[in-house]
Amino acid sequence: GIEFIDSYVFNKAEYIRFNSTVGRYVGYTELGLKNAEAWNKGPQLGQEQGELERFCKRNAEIYYRAILDKT
Repeated sequence: GIEFIDSYVFNKAEYIRFNSTVGRYVGYTELGLKNAEAWNKGPQLGQEQGELERFCKRNAEIYYRAILDKT
């Protein structure tokens, strides 16, 4: 399967991440935890879930073929 991860980093530290396998945002700092709670209830969650369909699944076959062609 395909896993889409969107990480948010501030000062070289990841503070929040969307993971399509988990299906929601997960916070890693105090700010990240607060943002994750809000973003999981807002339009951001649907936008991230849409990226998996719009970009990842649509382009996976193209990238996979390109990798195989190089081997």
